[in-house]
Amino acid sequence: MKNLALRVSRCRLLAAAIACFLTLSTVAFAAAKAERTQLGHDITVGPNEGVSELTCIGCSIRIRGQVSGDVTTVGGSIFLEDQGQVAGDITAVAGDVRLGKEVKVAGDVTIVGGELRRDPQATISGELTNVGGRGWIIPVLLAPFLILGLLIAFVVWIVHRLSRPTVVPA
Repeated sequence: MKNLALRVSRCRLLAAAIACFLTLSTVAFAAAKAERTQLGHDITVGPNEGVSELTCIGCSIRIRGQVSGDVTTVGGSIFLEDQGQVAGDITAVAGDVRLGKEVKVAGDVTIVGGELRRDPQATISGELTNVGGRGWIIPVLLAPFLILGLLIAFVVWIVHRLSRPTVVPA
């Protein structure tokens, strides 16, 4: 009986420890800066606001506050203005990047199929990579379809070749 009571008290202690851990971990996650991901809706970070990561597909991002991680858009532009700061990298595919007066980017800035408009007082600590204008978009988007089409044509050719009847000489 004594052994059973000891086991029950250990189970209660373990359950209380797990409940305490779960409560503390949710509080820690709630206090962390939020990530924002949008599809087709613009994202705006205000002057007194801070976020960890921003991802936008088919929309644009306007930053006036602080971003502790990376900023990425596909099919949209990134506007960093009013002393906004990005601690990570900025990547824009099929969109422009505009860096206003006194903004800071601690990481790299990569633009594929867009343009960079940069104020002379804007700071980029990492590397700047700008791959052409909008002409790159069509080849980049069509390349996977071309490869897939060639692969399908190759498979059809192999199946056709293997299905030919073999003629045996008499």
